Amino acid sequence: MASSLLSSTPLSSSFLSVHRKLSIHGHCPSRRTLWSTRKQSSLRVRAAKLPQGMIVPKAEPKFEPAFLGFTYTAEIWNSRACMIGLIGTFIVELILNRGILQMIGVEVGNGLDLPL
Repeated sequence: MASSLLSSTPLSSSFLSVHRKLSIHGHCPSRRTLWSTRKQSSLRVRAAKLPQGMIVPKAEPKFEPAFLGFTYTAEIWNSRACMIGLIGTFIVELILNRGILQMIGVEVGNGLDLPL
């Protein structure tokens, strides 16, 4: 009796395969299956009113994509770094009483040495 119950269940033999499509909910077959190729729809929720403390922006912010990384903020920081470096170079030259090129070993002040 027990053997007849085991043989009647679909998973009683490891050689048998199940050809049913599995449903998402798992309790009954439906149109939405795991093997479905349709895109799932998105859920949109619209609130009747805003919660307290929420402020609605007056205008939608505009986003302009950067051209090769050149944004307004990046250019501001780049110019600030340049000014700091230039002023630092002048301070070092004043303290050591030599130019930056002379400090790294480049001869300056001799002209171009071109035969005329």
